[in-house]
Amino acid sequence: MKKLLLLAALALPMSPALADAPKPDALVADGLPPVPDELPAQTRPYMEFRTAGFVGWHPSDRSMLVATRFANTAQLHRVAGPMMARKQISFEAEPVGNGSWAPKKGDVLLVQKDVGGNEFFQIFALKDGKLNLLTDGKSRNGLNAWSKDGELIAYTSTRRNGTDSDIYVMNPRDPSTNRMVAEVKGGGWAVSDFAPDKKTALVAQYVSVTNVDISLLDLATGKMTPVGDHAKDIAYGGGEFAPDGTLWVTSDEGSDFQRLGTLDTKTGAFTARGPKESWDVDAFDISPDGSFIVYATNEAGMSKVKILDTKTDKVRVVEGLPAGIVGGFDISEWGEIGITFTSARSAADAYSIDPKSLKVTRWTESETGGLDVSKNVEPELVKVKSFDGLEVSGFLYRPDAAKFPGKRPLIMNVHGGPEGQSRPGFQGRSNYLLNEMGVAIFYPNVRGSTGYGKTFVSLDNGPFKREDSVKDMGAFLDVLGKDKGLDAGRFGLTGGSYGGYMCYAAAVQYKDKLRATNCIVAISNFVTFLENTQSYRRDLRRVEYGDERDPAQRAKLLEISPLTRVAEISKPMFVVTGGNDPRVPASEADQIVKAIRDKGGVAWHLLGKNEGHGFAKKENVDYQFWTTLLFWKQNLLN
Repeated sequence: MKKLLLLAALALPMSPALADAPKPDALVADGLPPVPDELPAQTRPYMEFRTAGFVGWHPSDRSMLVATRFANTAQLHRVAGPMMARKQISFEAEPVGNGSWAPKKGDVLLVQKDVGGNEFFQIFALKDGKLNLLTDGKSRNGLNAWSKDGELIAYTSTRRNGTDSDIYVMNPRDPSTNRMVAEVKGGGWAVSDFAPDKKTALVAQYVSVTNVDISLLDLATGKMTPVGDHAKDIAYGGGEFAPDGTLWVTSDEGSDFQRLGTLDTKTGAFTARGPKESWDVDAFDISPDGSFIVYATNEAGMSKVKILDTKTDKVRVVEGLPAGIVGGFDISEWGEIGITFTSARSAADAYSIDPKSLKVTRWTESETGGLDVSKNVEPELVKVKSFDGLEVSGFLYRPDAAKFPGKRPLIMNVHGGPEGQSRPGFQGRSNYLLNEMGVAIFYPNVRGSTGYGKTFVSLDNGPFKREDSVKDMGAFLDVLGKDKGLDAGRFGLTGGSYGGYMCYAAAVQYKDKLRATNCIVAISNFVTFLENTQSYRRDLRRVEYGDERDPAQRAKLLEISPLTRVAEISKPMFVVTGGNDPRVPASEADQIVKAIRDKGGVAWHLLGKNEGHGFAKKENVDYQFWTTLLFWKQNLLN
């Protein structure tokens, strides 16, 4: 018997801990050293965490729809009850993380999927593990809203000319009912909700982060009627009809922050409801009977969940959630509230809230590679005064001082957007840097970040203000450099998308303060970026960055582009990009890597041929992380 067991053991494949770390076939590693055999084994527990994002409710069997990953990509799963098994229902090679059941009936499940991260999403009906294509298979499509009775869907599509997001309506049970309701101009359109009578729909046009126009669309004639004064810079969010036809929105009209309230569709008058909030209302949902609204405020990056009684305007705060971040809401037909919650010590998981008792119930408990997440460090809030006296802030994660005494190296990680915000969520793989390598991580919120009001978010707009946000990074580096627990001689910086531009800019302007930079899906030249980004988003980006067609703005855009000052980059750089990226084309990475190398500099380059705006497939993400560790070990720790 022992001999048979021994033979069986010998016949098993080599343990992953002892195997090489082969490069995935879709990755092109240019100028990178090979990943040593021991690194995957050392990092494995940190690579094997999962998350579970709440997606929606099934209206009749009361199961929860969640998105989680068991293989290489995130897929949809059903969970019958709290802490019950996750039953996988989509089985695609590409991620499928967005879907919704038909309200009331639950007889149709619609999902979105693209190919290789190209963001040309198609809409499918998912049944018995198979996808049935409902769109044209070529254009970019966005699933927007269901009618309250579950009969119709509204979606946008660029199928007419590849640029403009026209509005369509369809009964997904019969694709022949598909019809274009409104021909529009621009890529920022979406249907927020159907009116209860299904004769009209609420349409939002995103112009900029501080300017979102809304209109009522007549579904029979296609006539668009503006709500409010579109000449004003007002940003509306949400947009949902109560059963009695009352329109609820969030709006920054008359305020620096997004407030929850009602909007008169005839006069455009906004009426704030509930207590005055000093922070943005991030998201909300209305109960099917209209009796209450659940919403979240973003308070210095932390979420507070609150429930508003629509008759009395009385608000109750959900106290059963620890400090962390809450995702979007969906209230079930029976009134239960579904959310995603994450924090520094909790990977994202799905929860529900009872609106009467305010009891919080956990539905999923995602695996964390066997690690004790309660030992993860919580961040501290750091506030500094920038060059012009503006207060900016960020979150600093410090390694355990007992395990890592003395001054520690630091990596600054700048968020994208730029209309984004760094918030204190789960660190995932980055916990390896904190817990095993003793590297501190700082997440700044420079001017232009969301979450601090519309004045703050507008301070970096256009080419002539763009570098003010770069100066904010300098202010952070100066203050952190004086921190007694940090080693100013071992600072690095990373960022993705707009944060990638900030990474390139820092490599130029703060080369004396940084040892190395890791720039991901990044803009290297604003003019070539604007000329080559996908046409459906080009005008939206011109509002933020500037218009390259205007001679004065073009000259300034070229002046502030890192590629223009590439000769000043003197420290090693690691560039990561996606071959199918529709936002920041791979050519942005190609041109700066070539320019650095032509001048004798060091530039590692990792290209994902089957990825878009950031890596999404686990095998690629893992290899990116391992090579990033090698880069930091070589250039930050040595």
